[in-house]
Amino acid sequence: MNNPKAAEIEADNTARQEWNRTADMAFISGISEAKILEVKQTEIHEKASQSIKRKGWLPNLFRGIVAKAKDFLQNLIREKDMLPKPTLDIDMAEFRHMRNLMIKAQDKAAEIKHLQDEVLPKLKSQLAEVKGIFKDKERKSLTEQIEQTEKKISEKLEKLPYVLKKDGYPDVQAFMRIFREMESVVEQYNRDLVEWEYQSRRKSAAANKEQRRPPEKQSVLKHLHEIQYRSETDKSHRKKSFDRDSQ
Repeated sequence: MNNPKAAEIEADNTARQEWNRTADMAFISGISEAKILEVKQTEIHEKASQSIKRKGWLPNLFRGIVAKAKDFLQNLIREKDMLPKPTLDIDMAEFRHMRNLMIKAQDKAAEIKHLQDEVLPKLKSQLAEVKGIFKDKERKSLTEQIEQTEKKISEKLEKLPYVLKKDGYPDVQAFMRIFREMESVVEQYNRDLVEWEYQSRRKSAAANKEQRRPPEKQSVLKHLHEIQYRSETDKSHRKKSFDRDSQ
């Protein structure tokens, strides 16, 4: 027997998927996990709860709230410049591998932003300017271009996490946590090395040879290996589906 609410359930699930895709874009654009969770809490959970208390559950209620929350998050993405691509060149294979994954993900996110913020608005503006009864062909062409662009955006958003999933990460959020932790270790090493070189120049070579030693690269590698081990251990427990909506 068909479920009379099946269509509504499917539409709600689609709204959730669209929110998750927008959250992926936000992560890659440099918006913090805490900020994304805050938007989800205030713009979805709290507003849905308040609306239900006032009016009860209404058809399309959840989808409308999620759509507004998604728009809110997209505005934050537009205001946030894409993070610069990592340029650290150091003999740490795993970090370089993750850096390359990050570059690929950011490149794909930049393509999506270009379509969302430049191509689509321009097409819609052109369509709005086409008036007159003899412009049907032009209107039809622009409408088709808009639909194709929206479809392309949707497809690219859906594929974005798979750049990282192919390497064993369940989603963008999990990847970013590991990458940022590794990045901070390498950056701290570089700061320590700069400080050591500065201090070394202030002292004579003979005295400094006995009193000061450069930061041990091996200790950095050891720390990175510990992070990587935790990452690999975490990956082994990610065979079940990851329900981001439960956060």
